[in-house]
Amino acid sequence: AILQDYPSLRPPIDHLCELLPRLQARYYSIASSSKVHPNSVHICAVAVEYETKAGRVNKGVATSWLRAKEPAGENGRRALVPMFVRKSQFRLPYKATTPVIMVGPGTGVAPFIGFIQERAWLRQQGKEVGETLLYYGCRRAGADYLYREELAGFQKDGSLTQLSVAFSREQPHKVYVQHLLRRDKEHLWRLIHEAGAHIYVCGDARNMARDVQNTFYDIVAEAGAMEHAQAVDYVKKLMTKGRYSLDVWS
Repeated sequence: AILQDYPSLRPPIDHLCELLPRLQARYYSIASSSKVHPNSVHICAVAVEYETKAGRVNKGVATSWLRAKEPAGENGRRALVPMFVRKSQFRLPYKATTPVIMVGPGTGVAPFIGFIQERAWLRQQGKEVGETLLYYGCRRAGADYLYREELAGFQKDGSLTQLSVAFSREQPHKVYVQHLLRRDKEHLWRLIHEAGAHIYVCGDARNMARDVQNTFYDIVAEAGAMEHAQAVDYVKKLMTKGRYSLDVWS
């Protein structure tokens, strides 16, 4: 961009290559189950694009590049994308009967689509599956409600026990996923304390994940009749045991 603004600048290309840092790998949550889609990997991401004060359009690097790719060009060649799969502890419990509580606003819903697909597949195989709860959030139902039809279908066939959606811009006061979690505190406490439920949180680390964690502190304190310090210790023990998992980014 600077070179475009100042065409008189003509630095040698080898000097530029020495100065430019290598791009870091971009990580995406997989939004599909290998049981349902064994030969493909689905992702859900936001393509960043905005105009600067100078009138220049800036785009995100990796997602914009991916979006410009085509499955097959006119010459029949497939688009090649260098990638690797990183091992993650963010996965469903070993026992299918274990309840799961998933919290993922926006593109944070991505891994949970794969989770629900897998539990739907298990049900089709005749396996007993525990309660599957999803707390999802977006601004408006008609604007950015991702996977709306798929989630409705999962709820209809029973693969998704409970779907709670927070729309933050459709009413005078903002509603977020943590408000819906507080609403269901008694049921959530029973699932966590009595049924051994696993909690999963995916999305923004700076605000959402922190606020959701504080909400679970309050839920445990209020529904479990504990002091705040005891509730914090309880939730942190869930994390240590792998029953409270995070997939977050800043």
